Amino acid sequence: MSLEADLVALLKRLKLGQTIPTLPDRLALARAQKLDYAAFLTLILADEVQRRDAQQLERRLLQAGFEERVTLADFDWTTSIQLDRRHLNELFSLQFLQRKEHVLFIGPVGVGKTFLAQALGAAATRAAHSVLFRRADLLLRELGQARADHSFEAVFRRYLAPDLLVLDDFGLHRLTPQQSEDLYALIIERHRRSSFIVTSNRDVSEWVGLFADPILANSALDRLANGAHQLVIEGPSYRAKLAPRPPSEASME
Repeated sequence: MSLEADLVALLKRLKLGQTIPTLPDRLALARAQKLDYAAFLTLILADEVQRRDAQQLERRLLQAGFEERVTLADFDWTTSIQLDRRHLNELFSLQFLQRKEHVLFIGPVGVGKTFLAQALGAAATRAAHSVLFRRADLLLRELGQARADHSFEAVFRRYLAPDLLVLDDFGLHRLTPQQSEDLYALIIERHRRSSFIVTSNRDVSEWVGLFADPILANSALDRLANGAHQLVIEGPSYRAKLAPRPPSEASME
């Protein structure tokens, strides 16, 4: 079914050109179901709204910088990890974002902390919240570089802006004095204005020792950790199940 050239030109001028490929099918459907003009127009506009919503979501997911696109439904619950499932499910209601609260995922290497943090961040993104995912060492390195090239204010504001900042793998190394000050400033500025998700292999009780200045540490952690939603994950490495095995082992199953 061909479309009138004038109609195509008008759709493009109104920035509705993406409706053109599906319009013949929609016209055929309208004739088959004997839709009136209002119902047909509603159908076309609903298609366009859905397309634009999907496009905006894709843009937000890209801007968030996730390492993987995952959801809670993707998590492998057959692993032998232990965590408070009820508390986790409550977090996915995203009410913690409305209350400007923080979430901490604590546990050993490979138990799924980063996976769950990204799944929670993606859920927030799909709910139209602005989200940014960064490994802690890369964030601190970027802030340090920004001080060197005199772009610190712009970079710092970028980390203040999102509704949710996911800080992954915090505590791998002790912080330098400058990193301690930068992280302190970031926590202070975001507290009660927006939320953090932090993943760490270290128990929260060990975090004070990571800062160069214990006064800064206690002040920052009083805001970040006290009263935060803490999910402690215990068990063997989640990644162990994903590791390749010799063919002889696989054939025994």
